[in-house]
Amino acid sequence: MAREKQNGSDGKFVVINPQGEHIDCEILFTFDSDDTGKSYVVYTDNTRDQNGELKVYASIYDPEGKDLSLREIKTRAEWEMIDKLLEDY
Repeated sequence: MAREKQNGSDGKFVVINPQGEHIDCEILFTFDSDDTGKSYVVYTDNTRDQNGELKVYASIYDPEGKDLSLREIKTRAEWEMIDKLLEDY
């Protein structure tokens, strides 16, 4: 599971992947869902996939900053909600 190392007011943070690598990320947007009662962060590491598209990731996070872990999104319904928001973005 990725872990947030720092969160600056500039919308950037560092995650540490399971291999211990530090990856610079930029927050695209955050949102809260009334349906799930969770807060989500959508972010990028500014790399591109094989088609040249920007790689974008999403995780559940604690907006109060008490828990700095980024938690995995596990349900299809949550991913569908995020995909819809990304289309609008």
